Amino acid sequence: MPLPTTILDGKKLPRVLFSIRPLSPFDLLKKVYGMGVTYFDLPSLKHLEKFRELRQLTEDKNLMGLCHVEAEEGASFLGKPLHQFETKVISTIRKNLNLPHTIRNLPPIPFSSDVLTQKEIDRIAFDPLRFDKALALFHPEASPFLLVGERYGDWLLALGRIDLLKEMVARMREKGFLPIYSGQWATFALPKAKSLDVVAFAIPINRKWSFFDLGQACEQIKKFDKPVISLNPLADGKLLREPEEAFSFLLNELKIYLAIVEITSEEEAHTVLEAIDRIPSLIPPRKT
Repeated sequence: MPLPTTILDGKKLPRVLFSIRPLSPFDLLKKVYGMGVTYFDLPSLKHLEKFRELRQLTEDKNLMGLCHVEAEEGASFLGKPLHQFETKVISTIRKNLNLPHTIRNLPPIPFSSDVLTQKEIDRIAFDPLRFDKALALFHPEASPFLLVGERYGDWLLALGRIDLLKEMVARMREKGFLPIYSGQWATFALPKAKSLDVVAFAIPINRKWSFFDLGQACEQIKKFDKPVISLNPLADGKLLREPEEAFSFLLNELKIYLAIVEITSEEEAHTVLEAIDRIPSLIPPRKT
């Protein structure tokens, strides 16, 4: 079943990308490929490995993957990877943004934790060697688009270090990739990251919720003048019973460019494909 497509920076992409979530993804990857799907989201190195196995097995050069690189791969503090100071980073962000104690992608930590001083924040540096090593795992021929950011992307924005993300984006373009910024906090990330030289912005948004505020996120997306991608469009599977309404809301009402859908079974893939096929605005005109 052919999927409707969109054009992003001159390249064709399906309006829906499947993200295969089982721990052993190869069998499901192969089954969904058998349905005519040739473009997949590859959230981990294990998924990339199985994708390459399928590409080698089928010798299908139309098989493409959307790969992910964590922004933490390009940031260091005192010559060490930034994740070694995660507790201090989280504590600083909570204090600076006055965030509640429990929030997605910010693990709960003791309120008494130390925070980074402004001088320490200023000393967080771009780590080109480690970032190049991360980029070397991918190839722009099979994975022209790369998602960069994720939780550390938003954390760097919260620390006021968008300059580090700009360096990473520039490096990705030098290596022949088309960068997409991937944020977790929709209403925070879109305005903060807008100046990045990326081809699109990927954020969690669906009919049920968005971080931090659904109504505000919807208004921002409608006014946003750059392409937006929906992460988690089916709200962790809660919208699987009404997928047509879920995708119509995103693709028609919010004008989302495409949605990255997590699936755990062949049945879910069929449900999504059938829902997309029932949305009139996405059905291509028949040739006469």
